[in-house]
Amino acid sequence: MIRMTLTRFILLTLFTLTTSVDAASWWNPKWPIRKKITLDAGDAGGKITDPIGSAAVLVRLHDGNFQFLAAKEDGSDIRFITEDDKTELTYHIEKYDSLLNEAYVWVKIPEVKSGAQTNVWLYYGNVEEAVKVEDSKGTYDANTTLVYHFSEQAGPPTDATANGLKAETAGVPVGGALIGGAVRLTGQTPITIPASPLLDLAAGAEFTFASWIKPLALQANAVIFSKREGNNAWVIGDNNGVPYVEITTAGSAQRSTAGTAITVNTWHHLAVVASSTTTTLYLDGKSYATLNVGLPALKGPTVIGKDPGGVAGGEALGFSGELDELQLAKVARPVGWIAFSAINQGASADAQKLLIAGEDEGSDSEHSELSEHLSLFADISKSLTFDGWVVIVLCGILAVVGWIITIGKLIYLNKISKATKVFLELWENISTDITALDHADENNVKTLGGKVTGKKVKVIRQSPLFHLYHIGSQEIQKRIATAAPGQFGGLSGRSIQAIRAVLDGGQVREVQKLNSNLVFLTIGIAGGPYLGLLGTVIGVMITFAVIAQSGEVEINSIAPGIAGALLATVAGLAVAIPALFAYSYLSTRIKEAVSAMHIFIDEFVTRIAEAYPTANE
Repeated sequence: MIRMTLTRFILLTLFTLTTSVDAASWWNPKWPIRKKITLDAGDAGGKITDPIGSAAVLVRLHDGNFQFLAAKEDGSDIRFITEDDKTELTYHIEKYDSLLNEAYVWVKIPEVKSGAQTNVWLYYGNVEEAVKVEDSKGTYDANTTLVYHFSEQAGPPTDATANGLKAETAGVPVGGALIGGAVRLTGQTPITIPASPLLDLAAGAEFTFASWIKPLALQANAVIFSKREGNNAWVIGDNNGVPYVEITTAGSAQRSTAGTAITVNTWHHLAVVASSTTTTLYLDGKSYATLNVGLPALKGPTVIGKDPGGVAGGEALGFSGELDELQLAKVARPVGWIAFSAINQGASADAQKLLIAGEDEGSDSEHSELSEHLSLFADISKSLTFDGWVVIVLCGILAVVGWIITIGKLIYLNKISKATKVFLELWENISTDITALDHADENNVKTLGGKVTGKKVKVIRQSPLFHLYHIGSQEIQKRIATAAPGQFGGLSGRSIQAIRAVLDGGQVREVQKLNSNLVFLTIGIAGGPYLGLLGTVIGVMITFAVIAQSGEVEINSIAPGIAGALLATVAGLAVAIPALFAYSYLSTRIKEAVSAMHIFIDEFVTRIAEAYPTANE
């Protein structure tokens, strides 16, 4: 927990440092990321001019408009805020999959503007403190009677509203449908909703049915929704691809006129709105057919996918196909609401124009691609084992030591390079007459015969060439001092060889100083990848051991552990690669300095041999 907290803190800090939004307009500083969600019912969007009113809006999240790695694994840090950045909106999550990077979220918008834009803010990123606040019961208004998402993996569908109207029977669950999950009906096994006063209908009562249907075959009089009591009935169905609504009052049945048929294996939004005197059928948000009759009085159970009381040829009529997102309301929803739901919940190009997700914003900046990339490592680090963290810490130590040595060595090489350049300029002036240096005067030697004063003295003393020059001058001084006054007869060949040997020794010490601590870079180059490999092997081994114990062999159980294990290898390479580049560059600079010392020694020995010949030369 501590390591995950630290990692996410660092990544979210980087995000806010790389992104600029006025802090005064920020809803809560603990949520570092937000994006604007725009519902555009104007000409550029859904082109809905009729009143819409309150609606539960579907917000689809995917890796193209949402950073799943920057949010909590279950999406519980998501918050929806009104445009003024003050009031939280009620919402609930139908499905949230951080592995596949997809989510379906329903948000209650108190008033969706028709012919204009309605804006809300989506906040997320508070992965440490946020708690789950989603509320499916509060997402829908008081007029919504029942909502089935059909997202259950097994068992009868559950009502998402506060009414709790759970079905008695279940269909076949279908994954990857239009909105998360769906249910498949075979025509023989309907979904039965028990009788409830909430679903009882008085004569002429207002009511709204809305759902998504996908017929799997053409059928005659296939019933999608039915409610029947005695000689009264209300049926919604599909007759060979032609949706219809049929109302029976006191044994007298009226069916809507046929319109354009729909194709099988395609999703369509089907809605029926009943008022006191008319019943209107809507297909994909548009009026399809109208009956000039209201609903009769009906009580008892409600059936989805069949009409137990409707018999054709001795067989009950049933719908063979898929259903998604069934909503029932005890009011006649306005035309704008029907059109908005059909577009918003669908997957057409109009849906993308109606709901627009803006770019991510940070509390102090705009969206950063760097933070999005780094957040990937934060998510992977959650699956890293203790052994992997030990390896990463060791790699971190190697990296820190390597950078300290590299920076220190660069400063040192730049310093001696500058000093050597100054020394060589002065050396050119005195090397033609080296006897001008009074080797009996130490101060004269250090100042190159008095030619160097002030700051230049301190500068040239940092050069390895000056150190060698000083060593050679001291050796000459010793030989002059040991000779009798006026008897110094020059330098013999043996003396010159001795001086060269001393100079070579000085060079070795200078080279040792230049190469000091470079061994830590070689350790990083050679040891970093091996440390990383060790962490990866241990992580993979532990991952497979856990899989063997749990018996779960699927990508969801394998991928996080493998990714976490590979993070150790990344850490090892992150140490080795910079260390390799730094070592290569420093080695080249050191070789240049060593070559300069070789050349200087040869030149110095040659100059003194010419300046101090023996008596017989």
